[in-house]
Amino acid sequence: MHTDLPPTVGRGTLYILLAAIAWGTGGAAAAVLYDTSGLGPVAVSFWRFAGGVLLLAAGHLTRRRPSAHPRVASTRPRHQWRQVVTTGVGLAVYQTAYFAAVGYAGLAVATMVTLGAGPVLIALGSRLTLGERLGRTGGITVVTALAGLVLLLGGGSAGSAPAPALGLACALLSAGGYAAVTLLNRKLGRDGSGQTSLLGGFAVGMICLTPLALLDGILPTAGDIRWTVGLLAFLAVAPTAVAYTLFFAGLAAVRATTASIIALVEPVTAALIAVLVLDERLTVTAVLGSVVLLAAVVTLVLGEPGPAPSSAAAAAAAAVLRDRDADMRNRRRPRRARVGGGVATRRPG
Repeated sequence: MHTDLPPTVGRGTLYILLAAIAWGTGGAAAAVLYDTSGLGPVAVSFWRFAGGVLLLAAGHLTRRRPSAHPRVASTRPRHQWRQVVTTGVGLAVYQTAYFAAVGYAGLAVATMVTLGAGPVLIALGSRLTLGERLGRTGGITVVTALAGLVLLLGGGSAGSAPAPALGLACALLSAGGYAAVTLLNRKLGRDGSGQTSLLGGFAVGMICLTPLALLDGILPTAGDIRWTVGLLAFLAVAPTAVAYTLFFAGLAAVRATTASIIALVEPVTAALIAVLVLDERLTVTAVLGSVVLLAAVVTLVLGEPGPAPSSAAAAAAAAVLRDRDADMRNRRRPRRARVGGGVATRRPG
């Protein structure tokens, strides 16, 4: 029987951690594209979504296998299109607004505001819509993680930003889209249908971005075309197709707020890339912020409870038990028939 059972908490945590590390490379790649290719935030998001759709579709076709039993699903078909559209619009808003914030306010401010406001919005939303409670220790850990984020991103050079106020507004809009996508797919993940909205969501997001990208300029106008295509392909693979597949899978086992705190590993990854690849230096404040943030992530992960049984998981487990009982009954029936009909005989003593 083919079932989509949620991962364990440990595996879900690992998935989200790997997704955050992959995301840590996305902002830097987008910033390089802005400086060298002539592409704007909307165009970069469009190509990222287009490449992500192709890769996710290829992966979906590869994973499809015929099964004699129908797949267990708790989501009714008439509601799936709403979930797909909501996910797609949320992803489009989140990604495009974040890249716009990077262009207007700089990478540090965009990342700090988006990832800082995101856990707060998610904590409130998960309490109101999902009934998930962090408790006093969890709340303190979230505040500690946000303090580490401020220290990390505030420890670098401020730099000049062309439109900081507009960048701040875009970052807050991005945080809202990020929170909406996380909360929706946490709910879908608990019901066993989180992955079904990923490919469709990216397709909807690409459609939403197409007219805006055509107006903004969809083709690069400067720089080496091979370098530009390589960066766009990288954005489609690591921080998009791979990262979101892992993130959506992890949401089936990990609370929404915990997932958003684990995602704060993203700026730590970006800082390490800046030091190791771009030959930049971190201040003592930035190093301290990284340590505080990572300590908060570890504390929250260790305190993550096991997932409650979802309706899809319970139905799948019950179906497995029914199949096993049916197989045992089928094995016993021929044996009883032979004994009753006199087929099985003894030799004379």
